[in-house]
Amino acid sequence: MKEAAASATRPSSSQPDGAYSKDRGRLGIIGGSGLYRMAALADAVWTPVDTPWGQPSDDILVGTLAGREIAFLPRHGRGHVLAPGEIPARANIAALKALGCDDIIAISAVGSFREELPAGAFVIVDQYVDRTIRDGRSYFGDGVVAHVAFADPACSRLAGQVAAALGALGLPHQMGGTMLVMEGPQFSTRAESRMHRAQGMDVVGMTGLPEARLAREAELCYVNVAMVTDFDAWHEGAVDVAEVIRVLGENAANAQALVAAVARGSVPAIECPAGCRRALDTAIITAREAWPDGTQARLATLAPRIFA
Repeated sequence: MKEAAASATRPSSSQPDGAYSKDRGRLGIIGGSGLYRMAALADAVWTPVDTPWGQPSDDILVGTLAGREIAFLPRHGRGHVLAPGEIPARANIAALKALGCDDIIAISAVGSFREELPAGAFVIVDQYVDRTIRDGRSYFGDGVVAHVAFADPACSRLAGQVAAALGALGLPHQMGGTMLVMEGPQFSTRAESRMHRAQGMDVVGMTGLPEARLAREAELCYVNVAMVTDFDAWHEGAVDVAEVIRVLGENAANAQALVAAVARGSVPAIECPAGCRRALDTAIITAREAWPDGTQARLATLAPRIFA
């Protein structure tokens, strides 16, 4: 068991882990396949974090980049040791919230259903279709019921910042797209891939959900940036893992450049115009007097403005 170097409550600017302030929260980065570290971070320290939902996929690398505090979490763990269904998504989001992150950019490796989205392209995902069956899909239950609006899953402000950064870097990208999230770990059959393409999906991945849902429940600004590694099985030939790994290596460098560009150009908003940071205002159904003490205490670490 790792020792917790940060509690599941938001740090204050006086705490020894450093430079969080309420006016400029940390930028959280979730690295997907091929992106397991951020070499450009200055004064970086791998920081263990414990949460009421357990420990995240790995320690979190906390440092600075272009003057912005960054908290980087490898979704699959260093060395890629966690399969999609094994990722502790609730702990991952809760740990980043505990470290003072207000914005999260999540990087995902995906297959493409579109000829105009070849390997190397980036898609700023704004919609999802869920085909997963995994557990850990919500922070709510155990006596506190909430239904969080999720019609627009991406933070429009953060998506705009990512699009501007990709444009400035000259990287091929599409603003907006639908991600089909499949259970995995196997790739699609050719029949599944053709069906999803015909249904209008843009890309397919295995980890975008429940991650995006949990970020909304945690009142975080979140956007998923999908890095295309291949055409999915609808295309001639089968998905070649060796080729996927090669493209992942190329995309990882571009992803790191993207994070640096966002860090340089972003001006974090205390209140998000998209409403992400007040997502719980109208979501909680259970009367306050009925909240079980243990459930309230656990949720207070995630959303203290509501539950503390």
